[in-house]
Amino acid sequence: MGTNSMDSFLKHLETERNLSPETLRAYRKDLEQLRDFFEVKDLAQIATKESTEVRRWLAHFAEVGYSRSTVARKLASIRGYFRFLTGQGQIEGRCAFLELSTPRVPRALPHFLSVQEVLRLLDQPETNTYRGLRDRAILEILYSTGLRVSELVALDWLHIDGPARLVRAYGKGRKERIVPIGEHALTALFSYQEAIPARWQPEDGNWSPHPVLLNRFGDRISDRSIRKILDRYIGKAGLDSRTSPHTLRHSYATHLLDRGANLRQVQELLGHKHLATTQVYNHLSSEKISERHRSDHPHSEMPEVESSR
Repeated sequence: MGTNSMDSFLKHLETERNLSPETLRAYRKDLEQLRDFFEVKDLAQIATKESTEVRRWLAHFAEVGYSRSTVARKLASIRGYFRFLTGQGQIEGRCAFLELSTPRVPRALPHFLSVQEVLRLLDQPETNTYRGLRDRAILEILYSTGLRVSELVALDWLHIDGPARLVRAYGKGRKERIVPIGEHALTALFSYQEAIPARWQPEDGNWSPHPVLLNRFGDRISDRSIRKILDRYIGKAGLDSRTSPHTLRHSYATHLLDRGANLRQVQELLGHKHLATTQVYNHLSSEKISERHRSDHPHSEMPEVESSR
């Protein structure tokens, strides 16, 4: 069942949890590395390995210099796979892989852009060409809605309610949520729609069942293509090297909190299952407020006090 069980697990992640192709590739790589380490064809063969052998596998992470965060991610992939096998009735008895504890990883605050940096990024596409209009729509929608790249790619025109200024998105596990979309994003979106070449427009004029964003062949654009597009404009805008497509989602959440949105609202808009996932943005916003206070408030600095000793 080795390769087949791996493929079944990855198919489960794709269809049931709606994970992006990039995340699925990472899962596959982790599982293939595990298979190669134990030199087996069938991953299910190692499900009942002794704890000492599993610890030997863990020890090699330190030997190759993996960071704690990388190890934590790999362990999550492996445990997920063996939980899947258990659920499928493929494992009988204890599984040492499921008993592994994840190393503590300091939670890094997500990188985000200032409003001025976002505006600079949005201004990069040339809006006198079809491709430039499409790219501007991509950037505007991501920042206006906080959608994940995978959610943006999955949009059809029927998911866009222009008059109500709403977008219906499908997140992890195909969970549906309704997200407001701003006027600037809608303007960019419909300007792009008008510029779509006639050969790719629906003959009956009904846009509803068709994908919103198209590649250079007139087909639905891919996650990877959107990431390449954003990388190009991030470079043109001269933004921090840490900036990624997901940075627009981080910026969206942070800017909402800066302007008075509460944490529960932001959780719903982002489609987070747990509030704890969203709380990192609250901390980020609090740090920003503290920095602003230190730089702008005339009495923010504590006076030096002589010791009485």
